Amino acid sequence: MGFDIDKSCSVLMHCAFDCARNLVIGKNSVINARCRLDNRGTITIGENVSISQEVVILTADHDADRADFAGRTLPVHIGDYAWIGTRAMILPGVKIGKGALVAAGALVTSDVMPYAVVAGVPARVIKMRREDLNYQTGYRRLFQ
Repeated sequence: MGFDIDKSCSVLMHCAFDCARNLVIGKNSVINARCRLDNRGTITIGENVSISQEVVILTADHDADRADFAGRTLPVHIGDYAWIGTRAMILPGVKIGKGALVAAGALVTSDVMPYAVVAGVPARVIKMRREDLNYQTGYRRLFQ
């Protein structure tokens, strides 16, 4: 599909991608089942990233301020050691910093600074995560 995915990554069953390009995933990262990745505007995922089930990452929308409601694409970048919780949604143009944690069900409308833990709708910082992260998230399930 033209993706740039390290061989140590896992993409589990029933994930949906909006096009056959514009996806980069670093070493040991995992995309769990039933995620939707709108990669029309490019999604870059770092190393040791955990994306939980049913996460939605959007890179395209419409410009509501234009008379013609023109479509546009904005890239999403997710830094190393980030963790995106179940059913979180990340909107176009957002950057998730290294080590950041997005809580389950959060709606991320703006950039998340490194090591921040965000939750809510819209997502807000609720605390900071430790900065000495040193783990590998790569794993395989019995039935992928």
